Amino acid sequence: MSPIVVRSPAFEADVEQAFAWYLTKANLQIADAYLGSVRLTLRKLSRQPNLGRLRFPGSPEFAGVRSWRIEPPFNRRLIFYRVEGEHLQAWRTLHGARNLRHRLLEEPPS
Repeated sequence: MSPIVVRSPAFEADVEQAFAWYLTKANLQIADAYLGSVRLTLRKLSRQPNLGRLRFPGSPEFAGVRSWRIEPPFNRRLIFYRVEGEHLQAWRTLHGARNLRHRLLEEPPS
């Protein structure tokens, strides 16, 4: 059975921020395509939760955290998640070219 995807408040805030950025810098069609790619990626991860690679091994605050790229053309952004029992916890989504260890511990912008 596939795990149930649970989106954290930080994940939702990250998605909303990226959506707003695409809406401002591009247009509604691109912003909606971003949301579609996020949904598609989460469905893929729910079917194959071990696709993502483990991140920051040895760091207790990141125990079990995996990452996987959002479906193209938004594949510069990563979804960070944990599998906990019957749940896939979508924790954060960030651009992959950032200081990820630092940014993952920050509160998402409001």
